[in-house]
Amino acid sequence: MRWLKENDIQDFLDKNDYDLRLSNNGRWIDQKCTADVITVVADCIMQYCSHKLGQEFSSVDVWLDEYTIENVESVFKKPKADEKKARNEYDKFFAQPMEMLAYAGVLEKQKKGNRNFYSIGNRDLLEYIALREKNALIFLNLYIKSVLIDSGIFWVFDNFLEKQTASTFNAMKKEFSDFIICNTNINGEVECDRIFTKVINPLAFARGKKGAEKGHISKNVITYDKLMYNRDNFRDAYSDKPKGVTRKEFAAIHPVVINTAYYKYQSSKATKFIKAFNVEHRRGLTEHIQDGHNSELATHIHHIFPEAEFPEICYYLENLIALTPTQHLNYAHPAGRTQEIDEQYQHLLLLSKADKIRENLVSEDLEHIYEFDKLLFVLNVGFDNDAVLEINSMDFPAVVNAINVYYA
Repeated sequence: MRWLKENDIQDFLDKNDYDLRLSNNGRWIDQKCTADVITVVADCIMQYCSHKLGQEFSSVDVWLDEYTIENVESVFKKPKADEKKARNEYDKFFAQPMEMLAYAGVLEKQKKGNRNFYSIGNRDLLEYIALREKNALIFLNLYIKSVLIDSGIFWVFDNFLEKQTASTFNAMKKEFSDFIICNTNINGEVECDRIFTKVINPLAFARGKKGAEKGHISKNVITYDKLMYNRDNFRDAYSDKPKGVTRKEFAAIHPVVINTAYYKYQSSKATKFIKAFNVEHRRGLTEHIQDGHNSELATHIHHIFPEAEFPEICYYLENLIALTPTQHLNYAHPAGRTQEIDEQYQHLLLLSKADKIRENLVSEDLEHIYEFDKLLFVLNVGFDNDAVLEINSMDFPAVVNAINVYYA
């Protein structure tokens, strides 16, 4: 795959004219166009087209594909795709992001009779979106801004993001609703309001600002989870855990229902991302320096804290490390027994990973794929120790000390 950067995406968007006053397309974005849904739909399209090369596809073709049924039903807790009652829900879940991707030019669209058929217009960008939620969110934010600018209405959104008052919010909301009703086939304020939230909140999140919540200006700045369709978040589940109480003790009193399929799917995508990033920026070599293995390709991605035991951090990039097959199956898992972990080697891998995270976050050239607070969360869960959450931002010596103390 070609590794894209934000300027590559913006260059692509700049080549297109998204003026809604000319296209009159009311489906340039819709209710189901959240980053987590878009990335799953893009992933399902990539999988469908991988074994049906060159073929057109409809939304129905994709949502009845075996890969889609295996993941979307369980990950997003949707009814079975072949049930009659599911048709309307699946139509929205797949058709709305596909319509958005087609308007953006990522997909190409043809209408045959009363059905829409698509093909891949820009494979690199579709693959970028399919790789992870954050990529989809980056694309979504740049795309929304480009449409608003081309349509001559971005100024009212920019004004609200600069002056965060109920007055500027209401003015923005009314201007958007009037514009959409005047220039597209959407003719009701209720539908405009539903779409409006999907427009302003990604922009607000990108700037760390307040956005829309229940039709009004939000009380707080928009957080990542507010942008997502699926909010199955372990951080929320443990947010009320008192200090000094272990996770196991808290879980015994307040059991958490785990959507195992969701975490397995996210883990699979995270391992693909780490492998692709490691190939692109580290020539595919191991992230753990070890005599005799430093020139070997790291074709295995290892969960430092095991996926089965720690599902809540199984998809965190900060918990994944690229290793050679020998490192993975001979050292991390003694004698290839994947259900076992060598704790001494785990100690070394955490130190190596912390160093790679530091290198990434201080780099001025690389995309920052890690987050320091997520590293702390991984250690907090893996060690079952709240004290690591008190480490100051970017204090890597303290992180190294906490790792060493735990294994001492």
